[in-house]
Amino acid sequence: MSETFWDRHGVHGLLAQFEEPEQLIKAANRAYAAGYRKMDAYSPMPVEGLAEAIGFTRNWVSLVVLIGGLAGCIGGFSLLWWICMVAYPHNIGGRPFNSWPAFIPITFECTVLLAALSSVIGMLAMNKLPMPYHPVFNVQSFAERASVDRFFLCIEATDPKFDLEQTRAFLMELNPEEVAEVEK
Repeated sequence: MSETFWDRHGVHGLLAQFEEPEQLIKAANRAYAAGYRKMDAYSPMPVEGLAEAIGFTRNWVSLVVLIGGLAGCIGGFSLLWWICMVAYPHNIGGRPFNSWPAFIPITFECTVLLAALSSVIGMLAMNKLPMPYHPVFNVQSFAERASVDRFFLCIEATDPKFDLEQTRAFLMELNPEEVAEVEK
């Protein structure tokens, strides 16, 4: 499916600016209660409860790390078993070919290596990084104040409930300092 002009241009969403983190949490809770699901919040500092307020409930990075660790463990052990039993069997000191205690250090190292790599790659993929461009930076007040002292809530146009005028009216009811249209 090819990308159309409106996929690349148009409205990304509406961005409301707040002065205090409590206002942002209250606005996010009200937006979620009103049925908006495709939204994001931006803050210059961690705000406790904000992720839950916008509907973020599950982080899948831990599962990716577990799968990567298990793959490393099984792969490392299997590699050593194959080397010692099939490819290069050597009878050293009368020990059996399948001497699994000797495989533990390499198995552990492969587990740690693949778990670490999968955590980094999984985190980058789930955060859609690297992302050199995001539409919210088209809003002047966001670019100037987002990392300094203001709190923002963006309701995205891809939300099924999004209607430009109705969503703008809803955001204005939340008493923001400003509501801006975010262009793609």
